[in-house]
Amino acid sequence: MNTGFLYVQLHSLTVFRALLDDPVIAALCRFLGTPSSDTAEAVSAYAAFVAEVYNTGAESFAEYVQGLVNDDENAYIRLIGKGEQPPAEMERCAQAEFDILQTVADLTADELCAELAWSGYLPAFPVGKVDLAGDYAMRCANVGRYGYGMYAKHRMFYVSPENKIVPVYHPDRTRLSSLVDYEREKQIIVDNTVALLEGKPAANILLTGDAGTGKSSTVKAVVNELHDRGLRILEVRKEQLHAIPSILDSLSSNPLKFILFIDDLSFQKDDDNFSALKAILEGSVSTKAQNVVVYATSNRRHLVKETFSDRDGDDIHRNDTMQEIISLSARFGIHITFQKPNKQTYLDIVQHLAAERGLQYDPDELALLAERFALDKGGRSARAAKQFVDGLTTAEN
Repeated sequence: MNTGFLYVQLHSLTVFRALLDDPVIAALCRFLGTPSSDTAEAVSAYAAFVAEVYNTGAESFAEYVQGLVNDDENAYIRLIGKGEQPPAEMERCAQAEFDILQTVADLTADELCAELAWSGYLPAFPVGKVDLAGDYAMRCANVGRYGYGMYAKHRMFYVSPENKIVPVYHPDRTRLSSLVDYEREKQIIVDNTVALLEGKPAANILLTGDAGTGKSSTVKAVVNELHDRGLRILEVRKEQLHAIPSILDSLSSNPLKFILFIDDLSFQKDDDNFSALKAILEGSVSTKAQNVVVYATSNRRHLVKETFSDRDGDDIHRNDTMQEIISLSARFGIHITFQKPNKQTYLDIVQHLAAERGLQYDPDELALLAERFALDKGGRSARAAKQFVDGLTTAEN
């Protein structure tokens, strides 16, 4: 093959130009750009390329290239994500680049080494067969399900101290099947989230109740169940609420659906973040996004900490003040309460988790140990049940 020609072709990439920054593709370009007559440099560049391929852990080089193409965030896919047709010239450019990248994906060690004047050993790399253009067309047709860029590769995100959206590389993998009881509460959240995914009106949800009852776990479990339908979750801390309008602006044109998740929410009476969240929930002109809902958890029903002096204070319009304090909860369309489990529910959770872990215990002994653990922890809860079973698992291992 003509390595010099492929080198020039790769550097002509426009729509997929960001792929040139990938370490594997960059190493391939260095090899393709090294004259085969310079045997030592060419052999070294080839070995460096194969080392990069090995480092990816991919099943084949072809599948790695396919992943790069599918996950790339570029002007072409962003237009499609907005429901717009790319200009004709951009369309021609993308199709031409699929041909170039297909040639790259089909490369074998024998083809790359054919021009080297070297009789020593050179390692091969795993190869495969992919259809880049066909697979990409399918993903474009279902962009609301697959997404693009980092949203194609990850399902959970958080907002960094610099107010940037960052992927969670090791997300919580809890599934709904692992959460015992609270069937009615879980179903309400699932139904509302499915409505969001189907483009129907969906409400913001406030989940309140005792600590450790599984409010946060339920939200994350719903994401794990529905992420393959185009659902993502973005966790935001209370002190970052002022950054949400700009974040929502960036998400509003994304074809995916998002849960804006605020965990353990509560405010002091004079907290500046109070007004910021009210604006988000009200859906003002600058913050409204049809593909985003807010799910918040709190151990407090009314979210704003109040005292008896707040109720009996000297505010002339005391009723207006109290209404302002409790109004935030009312701005959530759905309010779900997670009650602390009774004894039987707590033991059911323990038995379920122990069975999932393959722990073999006499049911009566397990119940006695679990009750003793709950007493030491200050009460029964789903969290206490999980911590108890985690301890048993650690002891078994």
